[in-house]
Amino acid sequence: MIEFKNVNKSFKEKKVLNNINLKIHKGELAVIIGPSGCGKTTTLKMINKLITPTSGDIFVNNKNIKKEDTINLRRNMGYVIQQTGLFPHMTIRENITLIPRLQKWSEDKIEHRTVELLDMIGMNAKEFLDRYPNELSGGQQQRVGVARAFAMNPDIVLMDEPFSALDPISRNQLQDELFSLQQQLKKTIVFVTHDMDEAIKLGDRICIMKDGNILQFDTPEKILKNPSHGFVEEFIGKNRIWNKPEFIKAKDIMITNPVMTNSERTIVQSVEIMRANKVDSLMVVNKDLTLLGIVTFKDIRKSMDKTLRLKNIMEKDVFTVSEEDSIVDVLQEINDNRIGYVPVLNSKSKLVGLITRSSLITVLSTQFLNDEEGI
Repeated sequence: MIEFKNVNKSFKEKKVLNNINLKIHKGELAVIIGPSGCGKTTTLKMINKLITPTSGDIFVNNKNIKKEDTINLRRNMGYVIQQTGLFPHMTIRENITLIPRLQKWSEDKIEHRTVELLDMIGMNAKEFLDRYPNELSGGQQQRVGVARAFAMNPDIVLMDEPFSALDPISRNQLQDELFSLQQQLKKTIVFVTHDMDEAIKLGDRICIMKDGNILQFDTPEKILKNPSHGFVEEFIGKNRIWNKPEFIKAKDIMITNPVMTNSERTIVQSVEIMRANKVDSLMVVNKDLTLLGIVTFKDIRKSMDKTLRLKNIMEKDVFTVSEEDSIVDVLQEINDNRIGYVPVLNSKSKLVGLITRSSLITVLSTQFLNDEEGI
């Protein structure tokens, strides 16, 4: 949908963008974030030709925007800025319908679309359409700014720190509303912010910039788990992922080498395996690592016949989780089922790890100590 190829930008002697290569997919909400002066707003404004590259090319729908008519290009893109950009001498109706009128839409179509847009942003058309911007709160003005950006039903919407001037309550409300709108409309949205919380809350992918360079462009989950650069780690906060526990998966906290054995082992052999590995449970698997059951030291002690094999005493009805399950779900299941051992399976139902209450306590207590050291 949008692609930057080897884009550079200099203002006089100062280089603002260094050989930017970036591809934003259709229907994606991509967030560009970084400290002041990193080049994020410059990057955004190049998409609608408010700023032109010193060198390199930008493509929209595989068309080089250098060759596109600038007015038509902009009319087919929504644009929302921090100060709303509403014309103070125009009513809300006039602000929203400006571009449709320039495009010579019929009055019936304009009226229908205007009411539809106000409904989309949760504002009553009869109550607000004939008011002026200064008669609205900051949050209401920004909602109108979003509605105007969607007026022509554009495929692309550019948003330059649209919520940064709002109070926290209004900001959170608008973030939630934008997220819901995006789930419904699936526009290609490029959103600039300096707030990492906002980026994580909204972005399908996040592009982190510094000094005109892209340091990492990835999903929020991957950036939180695997920051590619020391600056990225510092910028997002070293322990931020623990504020987003839904991003922590079973595979991130599991014991990756659980002690395994086969079902033909005798009780005596199993006790020796447990002692050698200093564990009190064994995962019973077949040769393909398919989990057959679990045997604990408590199960073994119950058996009087030490010649029995594990297949005769193992617990076969075993609760398991997927390696992609979140730690939130895993903890809930452990508590609900009052269990101490949870085998972790991959997408092919093969045993890949084990979560125990003690391993969870170790991981969480280590994190607590790290947080304390960071205070």
